[in-house]
Amino acid sequence: MNAFTSFAGIKLFTGFARVASLTRVRVAAALVIAAAWSAVPGPARAETYPSHPVTIVVPFGAGGSADVYARVLAQRLGRETGQSFVVENRPGAGAVIGTQYVAKAAPDGYTLLMMSNTQTVNETLLKRRPYNLMQDFTAVAPVNEAPLVLVVRAGLPVKSVKELIEQAKRSPGKFNYASSGTGTPYHMAGELFKSMAGINIAHIPYKSSGGARTDVLGGQVDMMFDAVSTMTELIRTGKVVALATTGKERSSVLPDTPTMAEAGVPGYTATIWLGLLAPKGTPPDVVNFLNERISRIADQPDIRSEWAQSGVTPMKMTPAQFTTFLKQDIDKWGAIVKSANITVD
Repeated sequence: MNAFTSFAGIKLFTGFARVASLTRVRVAAALVIAAAWSAVPGPARAETYPSHPVTIVVPFGAGGSADVYARVLAQRLGRETGQSFVVENRPGAGAVIGTQYVAKAAPDGYTLLMMSNTQTVNETLLKRRPYNLMQDFTAVAPVNEAPLVLVVRAGLPVKSVKELIEQAKRSPGKFNYASSGTGTPYHMAGELFKSMAGINIAHIPYKSSGGARTDVLGGQVDMMFDAVSTMTELIRTGKVVALATTGKERSSVLPDTPTMAEAGVPGYTATIWLGLLAPKGTPPDVVNFLNERISRIADQPDIRSEWAQSGVTPMKMTPAQFTTFLKQDIDKWGAIVKSANITVD
């Protein structure tokens, strides 16, 4: 071996050594960066979700149906996942305050919204909403639905929906109905009835369903659409008269009361339903994780039995199906809001 060959070999070996050393440094640096990156909070993943408490925001007051069923859902989800689900009430401004809060929350699956068809009505009714339901939220899953019941005050000379329609057509404006406020499911059920039956009955809005109910019982107002679970005992004791329920099928709680479709308004349905939304951008695997768990809860025998006793039916849809359902509900109530020229102050 001559001197040149020896020198070249040494140089080549030194180059390999430097490359190997540089590679080790780069690999080590990459491992450090990867470890640091994994510790940085980011979008939730289904394999680790939930790793800390989840908040379900209810944009209505405590004690209402959304609040009650949100707490049932929170308890069962906690049992399913081993992590806490906490209900937080943020009422006000026709459900806008709580809804806006969730719209602006991090899309990580840890802040969810318990909604009702109040939000789908608001899409048309409230022109200056600080959010758009279909743009700022991701549909997670429906929870349940319940029909309403149309009741009239005791002593009103009307015993059926057909009689009511006939008398209302003979004397437009003769009858009136109460609701818990403009844009609520109770109000919209009345407006849908007016539209489909072709009648004119005056709407009297109250600040709560309790106030509306009290005046129907007292005879100051002729009728109202109300929750089946609330009205059942009053119907049985004769304090009000049930004319029809508003679901597609008869209520398990009031099996002898016809549906509105059976009673003379074909195609009529107006239920109160609840569902869960997440901020737009929530990872799909987290959305699917929640959807599957909620569907599983809805299938639990004790849940189905308890809800049936209140006339409540579980709803099951995929996120995509629930998205379609939301769009259709917005269109349905939007048409009623526009045709009836319903406005809020």
